[in-house]
Amino acid sequence: MSKKFIELHGLWSDAQRAAAAEVLQQIEKAGLQMVRLSWPDQYGLLRGKMLSVAALRSAFASGSEITMAPFFFDTASAIVFNPFSADGGFGSAELAGSPNVVMVPDPTTFRILPWADRTGWMLADLYMTSGRPFTLSPRAILKKALGELRELGYDYQAGLEVEWYLTRIVDPCLEPETLGGPGTPAAPPRVMPVAKGYSYLLENHLDEVEPIMAEVRQHLLALGLPLRSIEDEWAPSQMETTFDVMSGLDVADAMVLFRNAVKQICRRRGYLASFMCKPAIPGFYSSGWHLHQSLSARGSSANAFVPQPGEPLSALGRAYVGGLLEHACAASSFTTPTINGYRRRRPYSLAPDRVSWAKDNRAALARVISAPGDSASRVENRVGEPAANPYLYLASQVFSGMDGIRRQRDPGPLQETPYAADVPILPHNLAEALDVLESSAFFREAFGEEFIRYWLHLRRSEWARFSAAEGQVDFAGDTVTDWEHREYFELF
Repeated sequence: MSKKFIELHGLWSDAQRAAAAEVLQQIEKAGLQMVRLSWPDQYGLLRGKMLSVAALRSAFASGSEITMAPFFFDTASAIVFNPFSADGGFGSAELAGSPNVVMVPDPTTFRILPWADRTGWMLADLYMTSGRPFTLSPRAILKKALGELRELGYDYQAGLEVEWYLTRIVDPCLEPETLGGPGTPAAPPRVMPVAKGYSYLLENHLDEVEPIMAEVRQHLLALGLPLRSIEDEWAPSQMETTFDVMSGLDVADAMVLFRNAVKQICRRRGYLASFMCKPAIPGFYSSGWHLHQSLSARGSSANAFVPQPGEPLSALGRAYVGGLLEHACAASSFTTPTINGYRRRRPYSLAPDRVSWAKDNRAALARVISAPGDSASRVENRVGEPAANPYLYLASQVFSGMDGIRRQRDPGPLQETPYAADVPILPHNLAEALDVLESSAFFREAFGEEFIRYWLHLRRSEWARFSAAEGQVDFAGDTVTDWEHREYFELF
């Protein structure tokens, strides 16, 4: 009997094979009818299809083929690569003609969706039909980074702190003239806030959103996500959600599941949850995604960043931060990939506008939270936006930190007045960020030449459409454009 695709190419670990058997038992016990098999695309959005239980059994052996077409599209679903050229527009004959790729389920990610009728959910990895990993897959890039980190002798740990907006839909905007088309996003729903703002952490504001947030939290907990807190943020209807520390790939997988879950739960109840950085709604401020990270030695749960007395971080932690700072500008389009996300980058806004680090200072890019003997010692990168692709955001951190460790990069003295520090300024907009990335031999090696070439072309298409519509924009001062709101508010 010939081997099937997964066994033939050795694509599952022992843990995945064991998990697959358990998943089929869970499906039978719960009486599920369909399973959503999804993969994170270049934007960190989930795409895929629903499989019957019989089809999933088949996919557990042979995978499930699906078109790679979404990788041709920018955020407005404009086709920015020519699939019918000899190289598919990607410089690879293997990608000509929009070929199928194979979704290989990762049974360790299986969940039962508590808000969907008899429906399961699972992530997949993408492979070419030859068995070669699909080079444009963000999840594969993070796996590569984590594999190199393990070879260096460490495991990655991170906690999530994510800001987002909860709004009530007033008009779904489904008239034919509002539906847009390829290259022209549909008009997002008209919405209104569901709570007042500007009284930070006010309990009464939390109670105003309790009816919908109670359902959100119940489902997040039912999914097994390590929910830690839900907070009232500064602006009207701005929420902050945090999660306990997770390891490696689980961090990024949890982030895509969290965003999808919140958006789906809210939409079913007439609300729109948005992870766009700064919506074009009066009174709405920028949202951020702060990533709390540390390393542990392989085979040990001990935090390798814990400092000795008189240190801000251990020597390893300082070298890691040195790498984060050195590559922060080049990593900018991974931590802040949307045009709108650069509206956070302004001085005296509690968001970083330059490459600095400090001890427990919220103006710094890298905020060190540590103490001798404190097992929770960590560095918080405050530059990210909530719409960032989790796999690319995390991969940029892991690769940068490893480079710092390998070369023993000194981050220099702490900058306890970050906005006054004489240090490099972060890119002011997406175009600047892409220019810095293009000149980075480091990220071309880390992410792969093929992916970096793809990413630059993809995001420059987005920037070209924006520039053609809006001209020159001062992201630190001008108001958010309707173009940005239409492009990102509903999508993210």
